[in-house]
Amino acid sequence: MAALIGIAREKGVAGYVGDGSNRWPAVHRSDAARLFRPALEDAPAGSTLHAVGVEGVPLRAVAEVIGRHLGVPTASVSPEDAAGHFAWLGGLVGVDGSSSAALTREALGWRPACPGLLEDLDQDHYFA
Repeated sequence: MAALIGIAREKGVAGYVGDGSNRWPAVHRSDAARLFRPALEDAPAGSTLHAVGVEGVPLRAVAEVIGRHLGVPTASVSPEDAAGHFAWLGGLVGVDGSSSAALTREALGWRPACPGLLEDLDQDHYFA
C-alpha cells in the first residue's frame, strides 16, 4: 500500500485501472505471521497454502480510501497508461487476482482476526 500511496502523492491522483473492479486478495501482516507456525509444523509436505483475509478488494475502493486521506481526486487510468502512471506496479494494478484461504482455514484452523485491507488502510498510520 505504501507504493500506491506514494504514487498518489507524487501524481496528485489516486488511480485505478479501467473501472477499478479488478480485485486484490489481502491479509493483515499479523494474521499472515500467525499462519507461519502452523504452516511449518502441521501442514502436509508440499501443501499450497493461502494466507488471505479478504478474498478480493476492488482496486477502486483502495484508491478511494487513499484519495480521501491524501485529499486528492480518484481517477481511472487506462490499461495502456498504467505502466506510465504506476511505474513498476503498472503490470500488477490491473490484474484481477482474487484468492481464497478456505482450504488453509480448513486444514490448519487458521482464522484471520485483524482488520481487512480497507478498514486497516482507512487508519491514519499509513498516511503519517
